[in-house]
Amino acid sequence: MSEMSATVSPVSATRITRKSRDYRNVCIALFLAGFATFSQLYCVQPLLPSFSAAFHISPASSSLCLSVSTVAMALSILCAAVVSESYGRRSIMFSALTGSAVLNILTAFIPDWSSMLVLRTIQGFILGGAPAVAMTYLAEEIEPSELGFAMGLYVSGTALGGMLGRIASGILGEEFGWRAALGVMGGMALLAALGFRWLLPASRNFLPRRGLGAGWHISAWNAHLAKSGLRALYIIAFMVMGTFVTIFNYTGYRLTGPPWNLNQTHIGLLFLSYVFGIFSSSLAGNLSDRFGRLRILSAGIVFMMTGIVFGMEPSLVLITIGIILITIGFFAAHSVASSWVGQLAGENRGHAASLYLLFYYGGSSIAGTAGGMFWSHAGWTGVSGFTIVLLTLAICATVWLARIVRISLSKTYVFSPGIWWIGLMMNRSGSEVHILQ
Repeated sequence: MSEMSATVSPVSATRITRKSRDYRNVCIALFLAGFATFSQLYCVQPLLPSFSAAFHISPASSSLCLSVSTVAMALSILCAAVVSESYGRRSIMFSALTGSAVLNILTAFIPDWSSMLVLRTIQGFILGGAPAVAMTYLAEEIEPSELGFAMGLYVSGTALGGMLGRIASGILGEEFGWRAALGVMGGMALLAALGFRWLLPASRNFLPRRGLGAGWHISAWNAHLAKSGLRALYIIAFMVMGTFVTIFNYTGYRLTGPPWNLNQTHIGLLFLSYVFGIFSSSLAGNLSDRFGRLRILSAGIVFMMTGIVFGMEPSLVLITIGIILITIGFFAAHSVASSWVGQLAGENRGHAASLYLLFYYGGSSIAGTAGGMFWSHAGWTGVSGFTIVLLTLAICATVWLARIVRISLSKTYVFSPGIWWIGLMMNRSGSEVHILQ
């Protein structure tokens, strides 16, 4: 049994293949969904120092503006998985994208910090309807052998959304204030949501299942948590997302201080590194279809850890290189891991995807806020040490995953100051896999 075919249910004759027009429409539509979702979620990140100044709050308190949204999103993803089983995938995603865009516009008019946190919490809860259902839609509708590329393009959309959300809001915040920045980003997300609705084909392989009780859904989640392979992917999602958000949350505070004293526009331009994430996610999806997911997933984690080591140096050039490496590694790892979930789940993929994203955004919320304590007490050294620990745990989960799927590999550990280089060398023709569930 090949890696790609493991635990996959029989392929429907109506699956969408790469040569069809529907495949292109699906990729563009989900690209827009990824853009709308993450431009809204992360447009506040470069504005955190502005929030600290405007509302007289600490960096850790300011980061709650992002953390409350990701916590709410993580919880709502479970609800979205339940609702989408009864009412369909496309309608849930479109409602989530449009509703959250309207709320993003409303955040431009909030009077105080407490109101901001309440509105961002509601927005995160509504927004959660998009990402879990998007992963499920792709797993249901796309030909399994071509799923990696489609998922990679979706993740590219999330990268573009995260990049433009941060860059545009940073520049707009510098020129016109944070209120204008939030309003404009909401308007852009609303346009993307309309394009998504126009392009996305209706589901072909989804049958509504109404009247399912809470016990059925809990049983479905428990069944996925019982699978060791999925548990390993959930741990990896928590660790890599926690690392990524922590680094970007507190880079702004680091670089606005001495010796760099950069302004918001300059900080926002650092998020141009997301361009590399856009390409690395689609490339990783393509390469994983050809060479196997495990090698690409492992390489992504190693890239992230390497970037953290580069970023520890007091050089703006090396810090920038480090951010680029972290971005490349994160989007490669996330692209591979997220596409793997649907394959390992077999049935009830919406529930498996919702658990993946629960851990993913749990890492963003918990680690992203915890990183503020390390920043306050130990500066960038504390942040770097914290994130290296997270990635070390991700590496351990990857090794566990390798054992679970019984892939024949040799591990080469090359030590350099502050980092483990892990080389996963596999014979291209010998990637037979047996999934243990």
